[in-house]
Amino acid sequence: MRVSHRGAATRSALLSAAAHVFRTVGFAKAGVSEVVAEAGASVGSLYHHFSGKADLYMALYEEFQQRQQDRTHRAVGDARAAGETDPTRLMYAAARAYLEGCIEERETTLLFFSGDGPPGFDSQLRTRLREWTDRNVALFRKADEPVDEALLMVVSGAMLVAVAEVIRRDDADARRLADDITALLSRLEPRHVAERRTAPRDE
Repeated sequence: MRVSHRGAATRSALLSAAAHVFRTVGFAKAGVSEVVAEAGASVGSLYHHFSGKADLYMALYEEFQQRQQDRTHRAVGDARAAGETDPTRLMYAAARAYLEGCIEERETTLLFFSGDGPPGFDSQLRTRLREWTDRNVALFRKADEPVDEALLMVVSGAMLVAVAEVIRRDDADARRLADDITALLSRLEPRHVAERRTAPRDE
């Protein structure tokens, strides 16, 4: 048990050190030796827990994404508790919470949206954000409702641009922009909803 606890502490120290080093010099310029020196660990201990600096980077990203998922779940829960039932509004409450998390963790978010990551990470980032959007849409979509691929692409693409923009502004300006973006997105609706709303009614 003590070994497991020590191992977890070492892993946590390595991740904290990696985050600091990546923020300071960038992923591309960072070296494993700098990370272990910052963590007060050995190179061997790093390779016991991670395959290299790209693995460290991805572990930091996975932890960030989990915190973001927790934030969005709380936001949706709060909205439902306040009486909100509209699926589209719930989805955009989640989007606003995601942007708020990026603002609160600005330095961490910059690690992943600066373009300085492992090879292929930008493509992974786009895929993961689309998957996040897809999961949130699926939570609120009725089982018999079709998936609106165009809406997913628009929302996930807008979120990618929105994150990159809000993290480069001061807090007040970033939050105003996040509010404006989610207000605009909330006007979008799935195609089947729009078609149902505009369909001629039988007299």
